Amino acid sequence: MGNYPSRDDAIKLLHEYTKSDSLRRHAYGVEQAMRKMAEKYNGDPDEWGLTGLMHDFDYEMYPSMEDHPARGNVILKEKGYPESITEAIMGHATYSGVPRNTDMAKALFAVDELTGFIFAVTYVRPSKSILEVKPKSVKKKLKQKSFAASVSRDDIYLGIEELDVDLTEHIQFVIDALKVKADELGLKGSVETT
Repeated sequence: MGNYPSRDDAIKLLHEYTKSDSLRRHAYGVEQAMRKMAEKYNGDPDEWGLTGLMHDFDYEMYPSMEDHPARGNVILKEKGYPESITEAIMGHATYSGVPRNTDMAKALFAVDELTGFIFAVTYVRPSKSILEVKPKSVKKKLKQKSFAASVSRDDIYLGIEELDVDLTEHIQFVIDALKVKADELGLKGSVETT
């Protein structure tokens, strides 16, 4: 284990600041995607996972651009989170001005909005199951500006560009990462088998 707080401590902090189930599920989803990204980019899955888990922990309490993620970052530093994590979290907000100079920071930016978008695509499926979500349907919904309108398509495309990955492959990668924890994330739905 690296020099950072435990996942149990991180979950306690997340639950202290984030009360809504949807934001907690988003945090767990981004954590899972980041763990898989760590495997792909030879990072520490625990460190990358914590970065994903904590990236929005302060958002519910401090949703303004002036406060999020800066106020949360102060709290994380006080709790012993290393600069590698706090800097990546600052970089996930384009308006912070903090550059994404590490693979971990780029990965967080590339999975954050996309994870939320994939959740939204899953919820509108009749089965409500990520097991039936395909990149083609995600890409189709990305073109519908009214669908999940709060999700920044610009950030999704910029994240793909910064990681220098193919859009379809990256969408499939994040879907596959989320499938592993579908039950825990509330994405299993009710797939009917015939």
